[in-house]
Amino acid sequence: MNAISCQSGFSLIEVVVAILILGIALVGLTEGVTAALGSSKASERQTMAAQLAAGQIETLRAGGSYDDGQTTGDFGDEFSQYRWTQTISSEDIPGLYDVEVEVEDSQTGSAIYDLKTSLFELPQGSNSVASSAGGER
Repeated sequence: MNAISCQSGFSLIEVVVAILILGIALVGLTEGVTAALGSSKASERQTMAAQLAAGQIETLRAGGSYDDGQTTGDFGDEFSQYRWTQTISSEDIPGLYDVEVEVEDSQTGSAIYDLKTSLFELPQGSNSVASSAGGER
């Protein structure tokens, strides 16, 4: 009698190695998801800060007159985690101003976004598009 004993299944060592590999893969996957979520939140904050800075410059542009100096403020209760600092300085060309708006975190004071542009102040009496284009009807 020549009986061949055939045992199938996994040994304890094979199961332990498989669980170890699975554990390492899950830790790596968890770290990757955490990093992606953190990066997404930072990108969201910077995008919101860019939009708020552009809005601040558009508010200034809508006012039409610019005074040299630095002012600060916040964006109200809706965006209480942000505050702005606005710096206006006149250039050598009359009516041309450099404007810088920096948006920062209101809790830490760290800068999130900095937007710089130049604005031109229209001469008095030429506040409409038709008169600035030089056309009369």
